[in-house]
Amino acid sequence: MQPRLSNFPPRRINVIGCSGSGKSTFARKLARRIEARYVELDSVYWGPNWTEPSDEELFQNLNTELSGESWVLDGNYSRTVPVKWKRVQSVIWLDTPFLTTLAQAFRRAIERAWTKEEIWPGTGNRESFRKSFFSRDSVLLWTLTSYRPLRKRYLGIMKDPSYAHIEFVQLRGHAKANAYLERIRSSAEL
Repeated sequence: MQPRLSNFPPRRINVIGCSGSGKSTFARKLARRIEARYVELDSVYWGPNWTEPSDEELFQNLNTELSGESWVLDGNYSRTVPVKWKRVQSVIWLDTPFLTTLAQAFRRAIERAWTKEEIWPGTGNRESFRKSFFSRDSVLLWTLTSYRPLRKRYLGIMKDPSYAHIEFVQLRGHAKANAYLERIRSSAEL
């Protein structure tokens, strides 16, 4: 779907997609282009040592992060939809092909396990080869098992009348994502 020109570029955006689709990279670039705050939902969600918040904590933290007038939120978490889509103008779905998504998730898992970099500052959360490749919590396993169900869910959401107030943009691959970013750059020059 193409964005409506009346609201272009939107100022409150949620970038969604399967793990490995390139959400974070795209969302950071988009936030810079529209001069908006970048919010990574995983960093709001995950606490030190991979602790998970209660819904109450998560929703409160997310409401705080999204209180401004201009932000780009990167992340899915379906249970956060009532909070994150309360004021969202546009939801951009990075719908990258399965093999591209899997390859990107694989590269990221290798890199994070190899460098052992802290993923979100102050949390101590790091990936390991064991967690990435030999665990039920593996992001690769998640990508393999969630890709098709997520596509089906997102296609349904885009047609759901309860979300008619939201502009949905489906970007099928990196070329479409780059073209969208270029369109934003061009609109800023007008």
